[in-house]
Amino acid sequence: MQAQRKASVSPMKKPHRSPVESKIKRVTKISISDEIAKQIMDLISRGELKPGDHLPSERELCKDFGASRSSLREALRCLSIVGVLNARVGEGTSVADDGEKFLRKIIEWRLITERHDIENLLEVRMALEGVSAANTARHATTEQVEELRKLIAKMKASLKDEKTFAALDLEFHVAMAEASGNELVSDLIALVRGQLLKALHKVLVVPHALPLALKEHSAIFDAIERRDTDGAREAMQKHLLAHLMRYNAANRNGNQADAKGNGKKSIRVVESDAARLNVAKTEKPRVQKLPPLGTAVAVGQSNSIAAK
Repeated sequence: MQAQRKASVSPMKKPHRSPVESKIKRVTKISISDEIAKQIMDLISRGELKPGDHLPSERELCKDFGASRSSLREALRCLSIVGVLNARVGEGTSVADDGEKFLRKIIEWRLITERHDIENLLEVRMALEGVSAANTARHATTEQVEELRKLIAKMKASLKDEKTFAALDLEFHVAMAEASGNELVSDLIALVRGQLLKALHKVLVVPHALPLALKEHSAIFDAIERRDTDGAREAMQKHLLAHLMRYNAANRNGNQADAKGNGKKSIRVVESDAARLNVAKTEKPRVQKLPPLGTAVAVGQSNSIAAK
């Protein structure tokens, strides 16, 4: 009789599982939150989770991962901090619509935690800002060109104010990057430049640094105004090469002053470097041309540029 009752009981139906849940594996590693975050990133990279998609509820995810709610929340919080996920009260957790914040955080963290010398960072700027200048010459609107013209005029009026000039210098490069029409290049330039600001204030102590920088920025602007893509790229590379030379001159100035305690001799060294830079203005720039727009540019190619 008992056996008949068991036979008559229908088997329980398994609960419905979403496509995403069916891809989740039970967590077995020691760092549970790390493994959860890795699996979610893998689902996004494979297209199983797309921008804007909502994740299953916490209860469902805990069951699928075989993890506690605290471990799940830690993983989701980490992915939200770097911009992979958006968590909103009452709406649940979803995949971010764009990866701009994530890309920025990852690159910024690498730049902060790894040691990079100034020359390497300037080489990256040469590659990025050369393309940016060429794109600006090609794509900038009339209003954007006029904005750059006004910045050049303000820089000219601020030659005796190093702090104001430096701020305008930064504003010029940012405005040019935005006018280039490539948001990714613009973001990368901002990140690299941000890491250079702390060290490059030394450049301002070099005699005639501000007039030279104004002349270089004016050459970049003139090429952009003429819609000369190659000219804008070369003018930008020449400016950054001169910037590196001024930085090295200022660095030698500081080192010699510390070693000998004789600032006057160091100043003469810097002045000779500045004079050499001024003479170089009259010579044909030795700038290596980058490949035309639309072709891949390897950062390593700029090594030969900085060596000159």
